[in-house]
Amino acid sequence: MGEPGNLSAADRMTDAGTVWFVGAGPGDPELLTVKGRDLIARAGAILFAGSLVSEAATRWAPPGCDIADSKGMTHEEICSWLIDRARRHQTVIRLQTGDPSLYGALIEMVQPLDDAGVPVKVVPGVSSAFAAAAAGVESLTLPEVTQTVILTRVAGRTPMPEGEDLVSLARHRSTLCIFLSITLLSSIQRDLRAAGWPEDAPILVVHKASWPGEEKIVRTTLADVKEACRQAKIVSQAMIIASPTIGARQWSTLTKSRLYDASFTHRFRRASEERLVDMAVGKLNPRSEIRVPEGQTKTTLSDEASDDNLQ
Repeated sequence: MGEPGNLSAADRMTDAGTVWFVGAGPGDPELLTVKGRDLIARAGAILFAGSLVSEAATRWAPPGCDIADSKGMTHEEICSWLIDRARRHQTVIRLQTGDPSLYGALIEMVQPLDDAGVPVKVVPGVSSAFAAAAAGVESLTLPEVTQTVILTRVAGRTPMPEGEDLVSLARHRSTLCIFLSITLLSSIQRDLRAAGWPEDAPILVVHKASWPGEEKIVRTTLADVKEACRQAKIVSQAMIIASPTIGARQWSTLTKSRLYDASFTHRFRRASEERLVDMAVGKLNPRSEIRVPEGQTKTTLSDEASDDNLQ
């Protein structure tokens, strides 16, 4: 067989199994999706990224499953392994950390499989950004604070495209989920300062978010983040979240979402003066059946009550 990406017509497979790129989630095997776990349970071969994915994520594999760790493999070796196993098995899994669409080299692995005639499918996974927010019981968005989340990294051996430097992104003052950058904290501090962030801007750093027995959570500020991580001995596999929403759980005042506001109409609930009065005097039980005007149903309340109102 030729090298991946340079296959002859004879090397292209006409009856290959499917290679599934499955997001293994942030670390805890229990955070695999049900679909991902079901695929593992019937897989003929699994290639997992052992430098970032716990081998425990393969524990649902059937007896005799061909399981290998890719941490010592090159790109060409990974693709050759997947193509070879797709010749032998109907279900082959590439188990990747977090979600395959984020920093997972997905397309550069899919292209050789396409060239080889191997069917490819993807199962999403839980990103470490969301696992880190969950670990800290934080919200990445808050009404009238920020409604924007930027997933990014700091330039290291991999350069950033023009216009995507951290200074430019940080000027939005939205939530920044910074991947693959724990060894570049000095650069992060410099860039956030250049973007106008104050020294007391809150930052959440989570090492190995959701990994049983290995998770570390550091709450700190822009001024202290480097020293705080040094003291916690966090030097790898960490998510950095810089956001004006961090710590909102302790705020004395909070602008609430309009979704549950009694005066807000949406597809499943119509605001009315009568409803507002009833709520004010305690006559309307929040658990009671929603009142619907005569002649209308819950799914056809009004032109205003569209999905666009579900903010």
